[in-house]
Amino acid sequence: MVGDTGDDREARRLGENGHRAVPHTADVRLEAWATSRDRCLTEAAMAMVDCFADVSGVRPAAVEHVQLAWGSDEDLLAALLDEVIYRLEVQGRVPVDVAAAEVDEGLDVRLAMAALADVEITGAVPKGVSWHELHIGPDSYGWSCAVTVDA
Repeated sequence: MVGDTGDDREARRLGENGHRAVPHTADVRLEAWATSRDRCLTEAAMAMVDCFADVSGVRPAAVEHVQLAWGSDEDLLAALLDEVIYRLEVQGRVPVDVAAAEVDEGLDVRLAMAALADVEITGAVPKGVSWHELHIGPDSYGWSCAVTVDA
């Protein structure tokens, strides 16, 4: 993850993908960027995980597939993050890796999952995705998104 707020410009110019959390009152504001929309979505999901857990070095126990129906890019971003939150709250599992690919029906997302008990918790677990100032779209370097997560 690129740490300082100015570090991403050069990385993006070189075609690197990434994400970060930025200061936000009482919640967590996430930013992600990538060379494609699908990769930007997965970077956003991992940004949300990184804001509350250290999954480095954790091996997944299972791989799950989720089909997200076509909708707006904002709908896809919110739906993906909601899927991660659902698995946290209901199933006690957290993704340690995320990949996505377009299919005829929408977006096929692969979640490499680990038990929440197997990761180091470093912050407040997210509770919901805010639609306020949610953004995803193409930009001069590929794709970028920003979203506020209620923690």
